[in-house]
Amino acid sequence: MASIDLNADLGEGFGRWALTDDAGLLDVVTSANVACGFHAGDPATMRRVCALAAERGVVIGAQVAYRDLAGFGRRAMDVPADELSAEVAYQVGALEVFAKAAGTTVAYVKPHGALYNRAVHDEEQARAVVDGVMLAGGLPVLGLPGSALLAAARAAGLEAIEEAFADRAYTSSGTLVPRSEPGAVVTAADAVVARAVAVATGSPVEAVDGGSLDLRARSLCLHGDTPGAVALARRVRDALVEEGVEVRSWAQS
Repeated sequence: MASIDLNADLGEGFGRWALTDDAGLLDVVTSANVACGFHAGDPATMRRVCALAAERGVVIGAQVAYRDLAGFGRRAMDVPADELSAEVAYQVGALEVFAKAAGTTVAYVKPHGALYNRAVHDEEQARAVVDGVMLAGGLPVLGLPGSALLAAARAAGLEAIEEAFADRAYTSSGTLVPRSEPGAVVTAADAVVARAVAVATGSPVEAVDGGSLDLRARSLCLHGDTPGAVALARRVRDALVEEGVEVRSWAQS
C-alpha cells in the first residue's frame, strides 16, 4: 500500500495575533511544522501547539527560519554560516522544551520560507542549517528533493526526508515558483487535491511551463495560512484514503 505523510506549518502567530487554525489542522495532518519564534510563534503558542499535537499523536517538527518576524521569514537575508547554525540550534532547542513538557519530542527539522528556498541551491547556507541541526543533537531534515539541504543532511549522516507541495506551482527543474510570481500558489481546491493524489500515487505533476515532473516524496505539505486550509486539508486526506493511500507520518513507519 502506498503511504504518505501530511505536514502543515503551525503555530504561526504571535501574541494575540493568530494565522493558522492549529487545532483544526492537527485533526487532519500527521506531522506539524511548528514555528519556533524567528518568523512567527511565541513561547505560549509553541507550548500550546506541542500539547495539542501530542494529544492527537501528531509528530512534531521544528520549523526554523531567518530572524525575520516583520517579513514572516520570507525575505532574503545574508546570515553568516556560524551565526545561522547557532540560530537553528537555538530554535530547535526552544521547541524541544515544550515538546518534552507535552510528553513527546521534536522528530525533525524543516526550514521555512526564504531559508528553505535559499538552502535549495546555496551549499554554504544548507551546511549551516545542518550544522545547527547537529548542534541540537542530530535530527532528520525535511526538504525539497535534489536540494543542497538534503545533500548536506545525508553527508552529515542524517535522514533526509523529501517533501512535495500540494498547493505550490513547480518549475520544470523541480523547484518552487517564487511567491512573487503569478500562479505561485495553487488556490483551486480541485487542483490541490489532484496534485496531492498524483504525488502520493507516483503520477506525474504538471510544471508551469507545461512539462511534467515526477515528484517522489515521503511527505506532502499543506500550507495552513491559505483560506479554508482546514476544509481543504480534509478533502486532500479523504481523497488519498479513497485512492488507497495510507496517510501516516514517515516517523511512525
